[in-house]
Amino acid sequence: MKSLTEKCLEITSLFEAELLVRLMLYHWNHPFAGDEDFANGLLEGASGALRSASQGEQLIKNIPTTSFNLVAAVWYVEYCEVEKEETTCEDTEARKIWLSNVRKALPSCFCDPSDLPQT
Repeated sequence: MKSLTEKCLEITSLFEAELLVRLMLYHWNHPFAGDEDFANGLLEGASGALRSASQGEQLIKNIPTTSFNLVAAVWYVEYCEVEKEETTCEDTEARKIWLSNVRKALPSCFCDPSDLPQT
């Protein structure tokens, strides 16, 4: 049976994954939301992160490599890019706010799914 990470990796080539990335950027007011190349690069980076997680690389504490999801992968890629920036500018601060807002809005994407209440 495929892990959640493997399933998420499979959908990164679908239009729906592109749509999700765009909606995440617009809904939480990312400063580069209107930049098509940025959005495409973010999705490509998320695909790479999912690939790494599927090979056992731990990317975010508290998320098992088999439960790494597309939302967390998008967030992780942007987090890594922001952390690499040597200077802080207005866009950097806006990107940090976006990162915080996504994490606050979707906390279930950033934990071990087995920690979530079962219905």
